[in-house]
Amino acid sequence: MSKTSVDSDDELLAQARNVLGTSSIRETERFAVRDGGLSPCRVEIADIGVIGLAVMGENLVLNMASRGYTVAVYNRTTAKVDAFLAGRAADKTIVGAWSAAELVSKLSKPRRVMLMVQAGRAVDRVIETLVPLLDPGDVLIDGGNSNYQDTTRRTRALADCGILYVGTGVSGGEEGALLGPSIMPGGNADAWPVLEPVFKAIAAKVDDGTPCCEWIGPGGAGHYVKMVHNGIEYGDMQMIAEAYALMREGLGIEPQAQSEIFKQWNEGELDSYLIEITGDILAKIDDETGQPMVDVILDAAGQKGTGKWTGIDALQLGAPVTAITEAVFSRALSFLKDERLAAASVLQGPDASFTGDPDAFVADIRQALYAAKICSYAQGYQLLSRAAGEYGWELNYGDIALLWRGGCIIRAQFLGRIKEAFDAEPTLANLLLAPYFSAALAQTQASWRNVVATAATLGIPVPTFASALAYYDGYRSARLPANLLQAQRDYFGAHTYERTDKPRGMFFHTNWTGRGGTTAATAYNV
Repeated sequence: MSKTSVDSDDELLAQARNVLGTSSIRETERFAVRDGGLSPCRVEIADIGVIGLAVMGENLVLNMASRGYTVAVYNRTTAKVDAFLAGRAADKTIVGAWSAAELVSKLSKPRRVMLMVQAGRAVDRVIETLVPLLDPGDVLIDGGNSNYQDTTRRTRALADCGILYVGTGVSGGEEGALLGPSIMPGGNADAWPVLEPVFKAIAAKVDDGTPCCEWIGPGGAGHYVKMVHNGIEYGDMQMIAEAYALMREGLGIEPQAQSEIFKQWNEGELDSYLIEITGDILAKIDDETGQPMVDVILDAAGQKGTGKWTGIDALQLGAPVTAITEAVFSRALSFLKDERLAAASVLQGPDASFTGDPDAFVADIRQALYAAKICSYAQGYQLLSRAAGEYGWELNYGDIALLWRGGCIIRAQFLGRIKEAFDAEPTLANLLLAPYFSAALAQTQASWRNVVATAATLGIPVPTFASALAYYDGYRSARLPANLLQAQRDYFGAHTYERTDKPRGMFFHTNWTGRGGTTAATAYNV
């Protein structure tokens, strides 16, 4: 049949509905444009439809097909449909569609349509196209990195017309999408029974066969958990980069030698996907120059926004995710490449070189990386807890750790320890207080402090190592200098303060200069 079949404009769709005598195109027939009219023909029935054939969409489709599902695919640039069907999708249970209406016509009911398009306005545009084609009870899934607030809005709006909307985080990159990602769905809970068989079939599995997929909660909960996952990912990546810089700039260890170090680290407590691929990256030689590949890559990091969103929401909720926000700021600083080149010839640093035992310092870096990583995850979970309270979600923190144990970018051995911690104490205020993690930090902090101090002495920036240590020291401090901050606020703005000798919740104001009145501000915390 011609790939021009089923034009998506309103007139043609109305003709199709009129011929059928129903309010929607039947899943057993479609209409081809022939000689200016419509002719019915038989179609293959698909279990699920996917719109968007970029890297993640294409690989998810192949994953679904490999699990026995028939998948209908559509892409706004229809040449991608042609290329996909002629290439990787050839001879698989994948059928093409060259319009949204044709895609819908090929789906069994209740219809399941998954969007793998760019977050933002593009998602809304596709939804606007699909809504007139869908029926109450059909399920619409956004598998991109949408902002959780957009997902909450869309879930509510589509519920009014009976469409079950789901915003799902999908993590694992190209390989994860193909072989099994971590999947974090949330939205309209009525959709979960319809989606669960598909999502759990295509999700990554841990050693005991448990799928890395579970229902997160209502509204934007799924995308929020994915956002925090990505924030932790930013932190992990920056911490690894700082370890690399300390060994390269501080100790002069070449990339290929570092590759072996990271591979050794991946055998122990740091066992994780990001450590694994770092070992591979540092071993790679550029074919063009013969240099280590990492040396020919410009030191200007990009970002897509989820780490930034994590920092913004943390600020809104008052959650101290310092390591994650430092990782975001580090990417922003790296992007100022031209400014940094100019500054390098003007601004002076210390005239110092490392004089200790290199092997011992490498061991310290390993310990510092582990300690900082623990703090980063603790901060991410604190943010999840704040969000759950603010937005009325009942999050299962142990299950979230399980979702991240396989398939996703931050998958790591110690996520099992996080699940154990929350299984033992579901209301745990902070991961740092769990016995395993408090003991680990006690064992690593001497090395951690030595690494941060040595980095400062050598003039090597380690913002996430240092901010994570400051967070740890701040969290364990019974008294912080915030008493002086509050006195300053009361002095210049009559913002009031609480007293150590009075119950919490009682507020006081001092006329510090003798010129002020007795009126005090009413907002203590915003």
